Amino acid sequence: MSSDATGAEVEVNFCQRCGSPMSWQERSGRLRPVCTECGWIYFPDPKVAAAVLVEQEGRILLVRRTSEPERGKWTLPAGFVDAGEDPARAAERECLEETGLNVQVNSLIDVLYGLEHPRGAHIVIFYRAGIVSGSLMPGDDVDGVDFFQQDHLPPLAFHTTHKILNRL
Repeated sequence: MSSDATGAEVEVNFCQRCGSPMSWQERSGRLRPVCTECGWIYFPDPKVAAAVLVEQEGRILLVRRTSEPERGKWTLPAGFVDAGEDPARAAERECLEETGLNVQVNSLIDVLYGLEHPRGAHIVIFYRAGIVSGSLMPGDDVDGVDFFQQDHLPPLAFHTTHKILNRL
C-alpha cells in the first residue's frame, strides 16, 4: 500500500481490466499504479461530500457526531455523494437522514478542498437550504440535533465547518 498524490492510502495490487499485477510508475506527472501487462493506469477519484446550512429564526442547524474523528462535536448536516447522485440531492438526503427534516437546497455557498482526516472527503460542497417538512430528531451517525445562535455555538468539528460558519 502506498499514498496517492492526495496523501490518501491506495492499495491497488491487481489490474481491474486484466487481473495482472500493478506496479508504481511515473505517469501523468505522478507515481501511479500501472498494470504490468496491459498498461492500464489507476487514477484515484476524490471523495466528495455535500453539506447544508439551514437557518431558522436566525439560528443554525447543527448535528452532534457519534463517530470518530471529532466524536461529540457539532457540524452541519453532511455526508458523501454517491456515484451518479446529484450533490444537491445528496445534501438534502443527508439532512433528512441525520435530522428528520426534509429540506430543499436553494443556493450554493462554496466548494472547499482539503482532506481533514483519512476517511474524509477531499471536496465538500456547501449549500444553503430551507426546511420543507419533518420533525427534528437525531438519526444516522448523530446523537444530537438542534438549532444554535451563531454567538452561542457548541464545540465544532472540522475546519470547513468553522470556515463556512465564520462567513455568516
